[in-house]
Amino acid sequence: MNAVGPDFDLPEEKQRALRRASRVCWASIGFLITIIAAIALTAGASQTMKAMWIEDALSIVPSASFLVGARFRGKAPNEAYPYGYRRAVLIGFLCGAVALFAFGIYLLGDSALKLIQAEHPTIQTVGLFGRRVWLGWLMIAALIYSVIPPLVLGRMKLPLSRELHDKVLHVSAHLDKGDWMSGIAAVLGILGLGYGLWWADAAAAAIISFEIIDDGWDNLRNSVAQLMDKRPSDIETGDEDPVIDKVQHALAQLDWVRDVRVRLREDGDIITGEAFIIPGDTADILRRVREASNIATAQDWRLHDVNIVLAPADE
Repeated sequence: MNAVGPDFDLPEEKQRALRRASRVCWASIGFLITIIAAIALTAGASQTMKAMWIEDALSIVPSASFLVGARFRGKAPNEAYPYGYRRAVLIGFLCGAVALFAFGIYLLGDSALKLIQAEHPTIQTVGLFGRRVWLGWLMIAALIYSVIPPLVLGRMKLPLSRELHDKVLHVSAHLDKGDWMSGIAAVLGILGLGYGLWWADAAAAAIISFEIIDDGWDNLRNSVAQLMDKRPSDIETGDEDPVIDKVQHALAQLDWVRDVRVRLREDGDIITGEAFIIPGDTADILRRVREASNIATAQDWRLHDVNIVLAPADE
């Protein structure tokens, strides 16, 4: 008897969506690298620019985690890993979420301390093409550039995350939205500093740190929930996924089933679990169990390896 679980193949239309999503994530990482470099070159002593640099650097994690997951999707289960490698992505995702949350807390404390101490930051001028230029203009140019790619790519990721029901990709799209909103806040902070509002830089950094903390907490909660085998939930609302009721209803229609209870869990982008059936008729039971398993997995493309467990009737 083979104890290795069955492999899972995405439907053809989902494979096409996966390839599109992978290309978008590669583009996202490429643009983020250029954004990180641009902000690092113009950061100066600005607290706002430091916060943006950290947020953009950590924004790479969800896209990278999705690409790692896409790579491991095609790796078949084996004797060492009989359930496959699909959860590998959650390890990197969890580490990134912890780092994002921790850095957000640090930035918030650092920004609050500078506001309490009434520290007056200055933005110097730099030589550019033989002329002296206020570094703030270069900061603003870098920040405006940092807004455009996340705005475009985040909107491309959202429909793909829904189509693939991929929560890592959905979080990446949500983080992109936070990036471009933080970029706008950072521009206002630099402009405020230029107009003599000494507190604008630290205040903008504090606003950005709240966004980082919020993203980090959402990512942390999401990754832990999946590692803890939480029941399937809707990718947008977080409500209970109707797939459980669909499977239970389909199995309850079988004429040999007296009662059925379904227990499912999220395993990355797929759903696995068990259906506990009290049979009313045990004739040809092995064939009927195989039939029930096929009917269960046919209810949704995400369902994979749904085990049928025969249970005795309650006394």
